[in-house]
Amino acid sequence: MRRITVSTFVSLDGVMQAPGGPEEDPVGGFSFGGWVFPHFDAESGSVMGEIFGRPFDLLLGRKTYDIFAAHWPNITDPNDPIAGPFNRATKYVASHAQPNLTWQNSEWLGGDTVAALRNLKTGDGPDLIVQGSSVLLQTLWKNGLVDEFTVLTFPVVLGHGKRLFGDGATPSGLKLVKARSFQTGVIVATYIPDGPVKTGSFQPAQPSDAERERRRTLS
Repeated sequence: MRRITVSTFVSLDGVMQAPGGPEEDPVGGFSFGGWVFPHFDAESGSVMGEIFGRPFDLLLGRKTYDIFAAHWPNITDPNDPIAGPFNRATKYVASHAQPNLTWQNSEWLGGDTVAALRNLKTGDGPDLIVQGSSVLLQTLWKNGLVDEFTVLTFPVVLGHGKRLFGDGATPSGLKLVKARSFQTGVIVATYIPDGPVKTGSFQPAQPSDAERERRRTLS
Protein backbone atom coordinates (compact mmCIF):
# COMPACT_ATOMS: atom_id res chain seq x y z
CA MET A 1 0.00 0.00 0.00
CA ARG A 2 1.35 3.41 -0.94
CA ARG A 3 1.77 6.26 1.53
CA ILE A 4 1.37 10.00 1.08
CA THR A 5 4.20 11.83 2.82
CA VAL A 6 4.61 15.58 3.14
CA SER A 7 8.00 17.29 3.17
CA THR A 8 7.79 21.03 3.69
CA PHE A 9 9.74 24.11 4.76
CA VAL A 10 8.03 26.43 7.26
CA SER A 11 8.93 29.60 9.12
CA LEU A 12 8.53 29.69 12.90
CA ASP A 13 5.06 31.21 12.38
CA GLY A 14 4.02 28.47 9.96
CA VAL A 15 4.45 30.20 6.58
CA MET A 16 5.51 27.93 3.71
CA GLN A 17 5.26 30.32 0.75
CA ALA A 18 8.14 30.78 -1.72
CA PRO A 19 11.01 29.25 0.25
CA GLY A 20 13.26 28.84 -2.77
CA GLY A 21 13.63 32.25 -4.40
CA PRO A 22 12.29 35.80 -4.85
CA GLU A 23 10.32 35.01 -8.02
CA GLU A 24 8.94 31.67 -6.89
CA ASP A 25 5.51 32.75 -5.62
CA PRO A 26 4.98 36.49 -5.01
CA VAL A 27 1.18 36.07 -4.79
CA GLY A 28 -0.43 38.38 -2.23
CA GLY A 29 2.52 40.74 -2.27
CA PHE A 30 4.80 38.21 -0.58
CA SER A 31 8.25 39.77 -0.65
CA PHE A 32 10.41 37.30 1.29
CA GLY A 33 10.91 34.64 -1.39
CA GLY A 34 14.07 32.63 -0.79
CA TRP A 35 13.92 32.81 3.02
CA VAL A 36 15.39 29.31 3.51
CA PHE A 37 18.65 30.06 1.65
CA PRO A 38 20.61 31.78 4.47
CA HIS A 39 19.94 28.84 6.80
CA PHE A 40 20.91 25.96 4.51
CA ASP A 41 24.32 24.29 4.60
CA ALA A 42 25.64 20.87 3.61
CA GLU A 43 24.59 19.32 6.91
CA SER A 44 21.00 20.54 6.95
CA GLY A 45 20.75 20.05 3.18
CA SER A 46 21.58 16.38 3.63
CA VAL A 47 18.04 15.93 4.96
CA MET A 48 16.71 16.46 1.45
CA GLY A 49 19.09 13.83 0.14
CA GLU A 50 17.63 11.39 2.66
CA ILE A 51 14.05 12.24 1.72
CA PHE A 52 14.67 11.88 -2.01
CA GLY A 53 17.21 9.10 -1.73
CA ARG A 54 14.60 6.35 -1.91
CA PRO A 55 12.08 5.63 -4.70
CA PHE A 56 9.18 8.10 -4.81
CA ASP A 57 6.61 9.78 -7.01
CA LEU A 58 5.61 13.42 -6.66
CA LEU A 59 2.16 14.69 -5.69
CA LEU A 60 1.76 18.37 -6.56
CA GLY A 61 -0.86 21.08 -6.71
CA ARG A 62 -1.12 22.95 -9.99
CA LYS A 63 0.76 26.06 -8.83
CA THR A 64 3.72 24.10 -7.47
CA TYR A 65 3.74 21.90 -10.56
CA ASP A 66 4.06 24.96 -12.80
CA ILE A 67 6.93 26.32 -10.68
CA PHE A 68 8.78 23.00 -10.73
CA ALA A 69 8.10 22.36 -14.43
CA ALA A 70 9.70 25.69 -15.30
CA HIS A 71 12.88 24.79 -13.42
CA TRP A 72 13.77 21.13 -12.95
CA PRO A 73 13.59 19.91 -16.58
CA ASN A 74 16.30 22.48 -17.40
CA ILE A 75 18.72 20.67 -15.08
CA THR A 76 19.68 17.66 -17.20
CA ASP A 77 22.49 16.18 -15.10
CA PRO A 78 21.13 12.71 -14.19
CA ASN A 79 23.41 12.69 -11.13
CA ASP A 80 21.93 15.89 -9.67
CA PRO A 81 20.54 14.72 -6.29
CA ILE A 82 17.21 16.53 -6.76
CA ALA A 83 16.75 17.12 -10.50
CA GLY A 84 17.52 13.53 -11.47
CA PRO A 85 14.93 11.92 -9.18
CA PHE A 86 12.36 14.69 -9.86
CA ASN A 87 12.63 14.34 -13.62
CA ARG A 88 12.40 10.55 -13.50
CA ALA A 89 9.52 10.38 -11.02
CA THR A 90 5.87 10.27 -12.01
CA LYS A 91 4.27 13.63 -11.22
CA TYR A 92 0.62 13.37 -10.12
CA VAL A 93 -1.04 16.77 -10.46
CA ALA A 94 -4.15 17.98 -8.62
CA SER A 95 -6.12 20.54 -10.61
CA HIS A 96 -9.83 21.33 -10.96
CA ALA A 97 -9.57 21.49 -14.74
CA GLN A 98 -7.36 19.38 -17.00
CA PRO A 99 -4.02 21.20 -17.24
CA ASN A 100 -1.44 21.23 -19.99
CA LEU A 101 1.29 19.05 -18.51
CA THR A 102 4.56 19.43 -20.38
CA TRP A 103 6.99 17.91 -17.87
CA GLN A 104 7.85 14.30 -18.65
CA ASN A 105 6.01 11.58 -16.69
CA SER A 106 3.19 13.90 -15.57
CA GLU A 107 -0.40 12.75 -14.97
CA TRP A 108 -3.55 14.68 -14.07
CA LEU A 109 -5.46 13.13 -11.17
CA GLY A 110 -8.78 13.95 -12.79
CA GLY A 111 -11.83 15.81 -11.57
CA ASP A 112 -12.06 14.03 -8.20
CA THR A 113 -8.65 14.37 -6.57
CA VAL A 114 -9.61 12.65 -3.32
CA ALA A 115 -11.08 9.58 -5.03
CA ALA A 116 -8.08 9.31 -7.34
CA LEU A 117 -5.66 9.43 -4.41
CA ARG A 118 -7.60 6.89 -2.38
CA ASN A 119 -7.34 4.58 -5.36
CA LEU A 120 -3.61 5.25 -5.84
CA LYS A 121 -2.92 4.50 -2.19
CA THR A 122 -4.37 1.00 -2.48
CA GLY A 123 -2.04 0.09 -5.34
CA ASP A 124 1.61 -0.83 -5.60
CA GLY A 125 4.36 1.71 -6.10
CA PRO A 126 6.60 4.12 -4.23
CA ASP A 127 5.46 6.69 -1.70
CA LEU A 128 3.88 9.89 -3.01
CA ILE A 129 5.86 12.88 -1.73
CA VAL A 130 4.12 16.25 -1.52
CA GLN A 131 6.23 19.35 -2.08
CA GLY A 132 4.84 22.87 -1.64
CA SER A 133 1.19 22.72 -2.75
CA SER A 134 -0.36 24.60 0.18
CA VAL A 135 -3.94 24.39 -1.16
CA LEU A 136 -3.67 20.67 -1.92
CA LEU A 137 -2.28 20.06 1.57
CA GLN A 138 -5.48 21.38 3.17
CA THR A 139 -7.51 18.89 1.10
CA LEU A 140 -5.21 16.00 1.96
CA TRP A 141 -5.34 16.79 5.68
CA LYS A 142 -9.10 17.28 5.74
CA ASN A 143 -9.64 13.88 4.12
CA GLY A 144 -7.17 11.95 6.25
CA LEU A 145 -4.85 11.18 3.36
CA VAL A 146 -1.53 12.23 4.93
CA ASP A 147 0.51 9.36 6.42
CA GLU A 148 3.60 11.32 7.47
CA PHE A 149 4.86 14.90 7.81
CA THR A 150 8.49 15.94 7.71
CA VAL A 151 8.58 19.61 8.67
CA LEU A 152 11.77 21.67 8.36
CA THR A 153 11.30 24.71 10.59
CA PHE A 154 13.53 27.73 9.92
CA PRO A 155 14.47 30.43 12.47
CA VAL A 156 12.56 33.27 10.85
CA VAL A 157 9.16 34.94 11.37
CA LEU A 158 7.52 36.07 8.11
CA GLY A 159 4.27 37.54 9.38
CA HIS A 160 2.07 36.64 6.41
CA GLY A 161 1.86 34.23 3.52
CA LYS A 162 0.51 30.78 2.69
CA ARG A 163 0.61 28.54 5.73
CA LEU A 164 1.03 24.83 6.29
CA PHE A 165 -2.18 24.76 8.31
CA GLY A 166 -4.60 27.55 7.50
CA ASP A 167 -7.77 28.63 9.24
CA GLY A 168 -10.24 25.79 9.52
CA ALA A 169 -7.63 23.00 9.53
CA THR A 170 -9.02 19.73 10.87
CA PRO A 171 -7.97 19.26 14.52
CA SER A 172 -5.81 16.17 15.03
CA GLY A 173 -3.10 14.80 17.27
CA LEU A 174 0.38 14.07 15.93
CA LYS A 175 3.07 11.71 17.16
CA LEU A 176 6.72 12.74 16.85
CA VAL A 177 8.78 9.87 15.42
CA LYS A 178 12.08 11.64 14.68
CA ALA A 179 13.68 15.03 15.37
CA ARG A 180 17.01 16.71 14.66
CA SER A 181 18.44 20.20 14.91
CA PHE A 182 21.30 21.86 13.02
CA GLN A 183 23.78 24.65 13.68
CA THR A 184 22.01 26.92 11.19
CA GLY A 185 18.93 26.89 13.41
CA VAL A 186 16.90 24.49 11.26
CA ILE A 187 14.83 21.92 13.15
CA VAL A 188 13.63 18.83 11.29
CA ALA A 189 10.74 16.89 12.82
CA THR A 190 8.82 13.94 11.43
CA TYR A 191 5.28 13.23 12.60
CA ILE A 192 2.55 10.71 11.95
CA PRO A 193 -1.18 11.27 12.64
CA ASP A 194 -2.17 10.18 16.13
CA GLY A 195 -5.93 10.31 16.34
CA PRO A 196 -8.08 13.03 17.95
CA VAL A 197 -6.64 15.91 19.94
CA LYS A 198 -6.13 14.84 23.54
CA THR A 199 -6.84 17.31 26.34
CA GLY A 200 -6.42 17.43 30.09
CA SER A 201 -6.23 19.88 32.98
CA PHE A 202 -3.65 21.04 35.49
CA GLN A 203 -6.44 22.02 37.90
CA PRO A 204 -6.43 19.82 41.01
CA ALA A 205 -9.34 17.43 40.95
CA GLN A 206 -12.14 18.48 43.30
CA PRO A 207 -12.97 15.85 45.95
CA SER A 208 -16.38 14.26 45.85
CA ASP A 209 -18.98 14.93 48.59
CA ALA A 210 -18.21 11.51 50.09
CA GLU A 211 -14.47 12.28 50.20
CA ARG A 212 -15.14 15.65 51.85
CA GLU A 213 -17.25 13.92 54.48
CA ARG A 214 -14.56 11.30 55.10
CA ARG A 215 -11.91 14.00 55.54
CA ARG A 216 -14.20 15.96 57.90
CA THR A 217 -14.75 12.84 60.01
CA LEU A 218 -11.03 12.13 60.26
CA SER A 219 -10.07 15.70 61.22
